[in-house]
Amino acid sequence: MTTAEDWIEAFKPRPIYDYLRETVERFGDRPAVDFMGRVWTYGELGDLVEKTAAGLKSMGVGPGVKVGLCLPNTPFYPIFYFATLKIGGTVANFNPLYVEREIAFQARDADVKIMVTMDLKVIYDKVEAVRQENVLDKIIVCPMTDCLPTVKKVLFSLFKRKEVANIEWDSAHVPFADLLTKGSSVEAAAIDMENDIAVLQYTGGTTGVPKGAMLTHKNLSANMEQMQDVFHSAKQGEEKVLCVLPFFHVFAMTVAQNLSVILGAEMVLQPRFELKAVLEVIKKKKVTLFPGVPTIFTAINNSPMTKNYDLTSISLCLSGGAPLPVEVKAKFEDMTGCILVEGYGLTESSPVACVNPLSRDSRPGSIGRPVPGTVVRFVDIEDRTKEVGEGEKGELCLYGPQIMKGYWKREDATAETISSDGYLHTGDVGYQEDDGFIYLVDRIKDLILCSGYNVYPRVIEEAIYQHQAVDETIVIAIPDDYRGQCPKAFIKLKDGEEMTAEEMQTFLKDHLSKIELPSEIEFRSELPKTMVGKLSKKELVEEEAAKRAAVDRETA
Repeated sequence: MTTAEDWIEAFKPRPIYDYLRETVERFGDRPAVDFMGRVWTYGELGDLVEKTAAGLKSMGVGPGVKVGLCLPNTPFYPIFYFATLKIGGTVANFNPLYVEREIAFQARDADVKIMVTMDLKVIYDKVEAVRQENVLDKIIVCPMTDCLPTVKKVLFSLFKRKEVANIEWDSAHVPFADLLTKGSSVEAAAIDMENDIAVLQYTGGTTGVPKGAMLTHKNLSANMEQMQDVFHSAKQGEEKVLCVLPFFHVFAMTVAQNLSVILGAEMVLQPRFELKAVLEVIKKKKVTLFPGVPTIFTAINNSPMTKNYDLTSISLCLSGGAPLPVEVKAKFEDMTGCILVEGYGLTESSPVACVNPLSRDSRPGSIGRPVPGTVVRFVDIEDRTKEVGEGEKGELCLYGPQIMKGYWKREDATAETISSDGYLHTGDVGYQEDDGFIYLVDRIKDLILCSGYNVYPRVIEEAIYQHQAVDETIVIAIPDDYRGQCPKAFIKLKDGEEMTAEEMQTFLKDHLSKIELPSEIEFRSELPKTMVGKLSKKELVEEEAAKRAAVDRETA
């Protein structure tokens, strides 16, 4: 049996662009990307990456230069991702749903001066507002119509004109078409696999304000090859991967996009999750691999529409981002005949660290075993230097070639998260059985996992505090049958102030993305505090748990 140490010793990291180059050579005539019915082969994708890389280089992009990608799932994402990495640049992922304040914060923190985005008003206007704050120097604008088949392009031009941004074309704005005129190819940069940052992926880490996880070429190369080992039964050059999870999310970046490239698979892109569209594309395209989050599988399970669609082409599904309920797994497998298993990871681990076997031997309720080349240990929650006994509960710690280099500009946070011997402290409490399967039982961190996305209570609290009527606020996670968890805000108003939950929700819509909006808001005359006067979440978490338990007893 191959040990983690043996796998690490045998692993030969490669620049991320090299995987695309090899796949273009092997499967140049095979479909690479399908977007709304328009298909690009790997040869065509490779040509666009080469030209885009030449265009970016003409703008000064090279080793160490950060290129922001604020893009939905369109062909532009893999084009700019691989083009940036080929010439030694660093990709900084941005969520297009972020509000202006969040985009500006991340751009400043990441030192991003060039942003790639779409000509869609809902995204472009926020990016342009950030540029006007003198945060960005250049915006590369990609037109939506360039992605669409002829008929849909005409229909979009006729009926969606109001969705297109009004762009003032000046020297700060670079049309995608102009970028392609700077050369047909460019030499690949020499990459330091251990140290060169391929992707700056923002996360809350274990606590606090989002920080940039520095994922090197070695980190991402390792996780690509670990995923290839996990998906060992996948057929090279034949699979079709449903890419409905957004590529700016580290799970989709690795398990949808990068896995597709190493397998020579066709990426079937969906710009967002719409149930009917997803069902139709699975049926029409005969999708075979489907990475997702529990809320997507739950939506498919529970919709009356599902019975009208043949989903039996799906063979393997990997669920991540949140715990996969046993009943959701069983129902989805029964309905499709596929294998649906749960995995586990963090942004800091590129992200996949553990996966159940992609077979009927998967263990419901478990996050599976460590992926090849990954070592785990469990340490005492109070004393992180002390390992707990076999089978005992402790904080899960990870070691392997996919573990990040550290947090960008945050040596303090890096030292807190990665031990001196290279183990990543996850903030999750669990245990490992003697057959290697790992179970998580609790979370140390306050992070809210909402539909597979990281939602940070502090970000929500800071937005609430921007309202002049607010005195104090605490945000916690509460269970949600559909999204797994969602935020609930407790607010104490200043003396003499009055407002309703609806008024606060309206205020927050301009300060938070949709997924960050609290599902519940409760006003209180006082909020719990510790003996030293610090606002305390523990009592509120316990209250909510007691309320839910009482409801469960009444409905039992």
